[in-house]
Amino acid sequence: MAEQKRDYYEVLGVDKNADDATIKKAYRVLAKKYHPDMNPGDKVAEAKFKEASEAYAVLSDADKRRQYDQFGHAAFENGGGGAGGFGGFDFNGGDFSDIFGDIFGDFFGGGRSRQANSNGPMKGANIRVQVRVTFEEAVFGTEKEIELTLKDTCTKCNGTGAKPGTSPETCHKCGGKGQVVFTQQSLFGTVRNVQTCPDCNGTGKVIKDKCPDCYGTGYISSKKKLKVTIPAGIDNGQMVRIRDKGEPGRNGGPRGDLMVEVVVSRHPIFQRQGYNIFSTAPISFAQAALGGDVLIDTVDGKVAYTVKAGTQTDTKIRLKGKGVPSIQNPDSRGDQYVTLIVQVPTGLTSSSKDLLRKFDELTGDSLHEVERKSANGSEETGKKKKKGFFS
Repeated sequence: MAEQKRDYYEVLGVDKNADDATIKKAYRVLAKKYHPDMNPGDKVAEAKFKEASEAYAVLSDADKRRQYDQFGHAAFENGGGGAGGFGGFDFNGGDFSDIFGDIFGDFFGGGRSRQANSNGPMKGANIRVQVRVTFEEAVFGTEKEIELTLKDTCTKCNGTGAKPGTSPETCHKCGGKGQVVFTQQSLFGTVRNVQTCPDCNGTGKVIKDKCPDCYGTGYISSKKKLKVTIPAGIDNGQMVRIRDKGEPGRNGGPRGDLMVEVVVSRHPIFQRQGYNIFSTAPISFAQAALGGDVLIDTVDGKVAYTVKAGTQTDTKIRLKGKGVPSIQNPDSRGDQYVTLIVQVPTGLTSSSKDLLRKFDELTGDSLHEVERKSANGSEETGKKKKKGFFS
């Protein structure tokens, strides 16, 4: 008894109302996953690939899909359009050639770029470096000098890469196109692929006599110093882009960019969250009890702040406008949030201890007096209420 075939929509994992783009996308995912070239010797993967390809061959064709929706698998049995098997469908057709070309291009490094003109101008790669700044430099901005190796056009060959008096020649392998076309036989037919020419690396030119200074590259590397402006308000890990200071482009393309990553050093007092700054400030026991002016550290220097009498430890205050400037608008700044820490005195002298004991006794006596008066007041009130009640 023949094995029952699975529903084609179920095979591809799509809804019966799925459009062509969804069906194609689902098949491409399965084709890449189960393709025999990616799973050599795996019979299960090969069977799944055949199953998915058969489903796609039907559902990607409007007429076959209409027949399948009406009659199911029976529409293609007994010569009913697909010979009932995988081999009856044309895998060298338009959609399959496109998908297989994508897949094989991915396998061999081409991908969708097989359709691109690799011999055209291409922008150079970006260069990434790091620069370290202090917390204050990140807050207010600064200028840093960095040293890096950059490529410049070789003056001896003017960037051609060829020995003076000679010129690059057109690549015979690709005819100057920078790409070569080759066909590959697979289990399911012939696949046409396009790859970067291996002889000229996509330039379309071959240099037989190389420049002695740049060895055919067209560029000379040298160390250079550049000044980088670090904007006020920049945060740790953010980038500063310097245009056209990256790697040279190919075939007349522009240079890439220099990407400078800012690394902000930790600060012993301040911590940053967004554009706000957080810190702690110690105050004495006397300042907390009596109140008065205290000096608090900010990125702008020390500022005076008046604490209230009876301030408790862990009290939080806000210093408006003492945070980090906005990188988009330097005139707008965040705030600084300060946690006040009351310091208990240590290493007291004998006289200091006597004063504290006397203070404790006085405050203790005052507290007892308040409690006594409060209790007496309640008692008197009770007597009056009682007398009034029985009179």
